Amino acid sequence: MKVGTDGVLLGAWTPIKSGTVRILDVGTGTGVIALMMAQRHPEAEIWGVDIDPVEEACKNGAQSPWNDRLHFVQQPVQEFEAEPFDLILSNPPFFVESLQCPDRGRTMARHAVALPFEALRDAVARLLKKEGRFALVLPIVEAERFERMAEGVLRVVHRTYVRTTPRHPAKRCLMEFVHADSKAEPQPDDELMIGTGEHETYTEEYRSLTRDFYLKF
Repeated sequence: MKVGTDGVLLGAWTPIKSGTVRILDVGTGTGVIALMMAQRHPEAEIWGVDIDPVEEACKNGAQSPWNDRLHFVQQPVQEFEAEPFDLILSNPPFFVESLQCPDRGRTMARHAVALPFEALRDAVARLLKKEGRFALVLPIVEAERFERMAEGVLRVVHRTYVRTTPRHPAKRCLMEFVHADSKAEPQPDDELMIGTGEHETYTEEYRSLTRDFYLKF
C-alpha cells in the first residue's frame, strides 16, 4: 500500500522525550513510521509489529542507514511480548462500523477487525513504561471514540487537529497519551493546516514539520 499522509504526520509530529531508548510501531505495515523514528532518534532501538507479513518493512529497513536498530515482527500486538517501551506509536485501522471492502488486505488495513480499539488500548497499557508516551492518529469521530474507550487506562495530554485547507474542518486528530495515573501535565490543543487552499501549495508549518522526510520539500 502507498505511504499515506497519516503515517508521515504521526512520525513527524510525535514528540520524542529525552531518555527514550525503546520505541514500538504498532501496525508497522511498510515500516515507514519505524524508519522515521530511527531517522529522528539516532540512539533508539526501534521495533515494528504487524499481524500481516513484514517482508516489505524488513526490506525497507535493510536498505536504510539504520538497519542495525530496526526489528520487525509478524505477530498480533495482543500476543507480542517484550520489555516495556518509552514510546509507542500507531496509525491503526479505524473503520469501526462501516461495510467491509471485498479486498482482504485493504479491509484489514482500514477496518478495526484484527485490532479492535480495546485490544490496542490494552496492548499499549501493557507494553508502555510507567512514564512512557503513546501517540496515534485517527479521524475525528474515531479519535473521540478511542479517547472515551481508553478512559481510566490512558489519558490524553496533547491533541493536534489536522485540517487539509482553511476551507475544510479538521479531518484527523494526532493524540498523545500517558498512563491514566501519570503525573504528566496536559498541553493545550492546537491545529495544523496542511494546504493553503491553492492547488498543491502547502503551508510553511506543514513543510517545516515534514521536510526531513519528503524529497519535494
